[in-house]
Amino acid sequence: RALRGWLLRISTPLSSRLCGDNKVSVWSIGDPGSLGLEDGFEGDPQLICEHKHDGDVLDLQFLDQERIVTVSSTGAVTIFRHHQNSQTVSVSQQWPRAHRYPCDDAPGTGVACSSPEIVTVGEDGRIIVFRADHEGVVRVIENADSSTLHAVTYLRTTEVLTVNSFGQLKLWDLRQQNNSPSQVLSLSGDRVPLYCVDRHPNQQHIVATGGQDGMLCVWDVRQGSMPFSLMEAHSAEMWEVHFHPTNPDHLFTCSEDGSLLHWETASPSERPSFLQGGGSSSMTSRSAMAPAGGNQSIMSAWLCGDPSKSRLETTHMLPSQTLSVNSLDVLGQCLVCGTDGEAIFVNRQVPV
Repeated sequence: RALRGWLLRISTPLSSRLCGDNKVSVWSIGDPGSLGLEDGFEGDPQLICEHKHDGDVLDLQFLDQERIVTVSSTGAVTIFRHHQNSQTVSVSQQWPRAHRYPCDDAPGTGVACSSPEIVTVGEDGRIIVFRADHEGVVRVIENADSSTLHAVTYLRTTEVLTVNSFGQLKLWDLRQQNNSPSQVLSLSGDRVPLYCVDRHPNQQHIVATGGQDGMLCVWDVRQGSMPFSLMEAHSAEMWEVHFHPTNPDHLFTCSEDGSLLHWETASPSERPSFLQGGGSSSMTSRSAMAPAGGNQSIMSAWLCGDPSKSRLETTHMLPSQTLSVNSLDVLGQCLVCGTDGEAIFVNRQVPV
């Protein structure tokens, strides 16, 4: 994930994987203004420092400017500290086997941070709340789900959203002491697992999810128990979905099918110059809904009830088909993603 010019990467070359030697690495992506538009994916990230990580890193997120939280296939939750003066990484705090089965470790699958609070979910169906610099666990919601919880995000300071293998989106109010969700939304028909979730940064009731069928689902948690709209996005599993944090007119998704998509509502003539021409191709989602006016927000497009007045543009951001794109993040004008080819792609010309 990117933060102010830094890039985190899970570095697992084949020789290391065979030895179980996983690492959390901090990379520099250089000066965002040093490249021209035609070189948006050029330039090599520079490795700054790294630290061994026990088990596979299944999710990670910055807690603040110096600390990074990971969840592991061993069930552990770890806080790493990046010492910028010495350019080293150390373990600041760890909760071993936080996620576990009665007789074995359970992989942790997702983490969300709202400093100093940390919330994690796992294959054991538990939701665990931690506080940085607090030794013990703050709270555990046992049996929060009978299936795997794949991802978690904060909706508000005291509320989190989780997605599971049954295609359900659940809202949890952490102020309540009971172990039941305050709201359950679900896909109709088949139970299609949901793998990722993100909320609109300005309109918290707007939530986007993706899952096994590659569909992009948009929900309005204020009303109804089903997604407001469904859009054909990818031909395989969708692994991550992110609204742009400061310009939510733009949304990004990545998939097992090797694609990284940019979703936006501007007409072609109004699109940012870096998206006009070049190697990127564009298509219109057949089931998407977007406004006729070019200056309306993507939130309005998601919740537009009249398909005849709406159109949503999607653009392939990678120069060519790649192996599975497993992770993405966007901050300012920088978009980064990692693939099964163990490559980092950096685009420094994302609109803001």
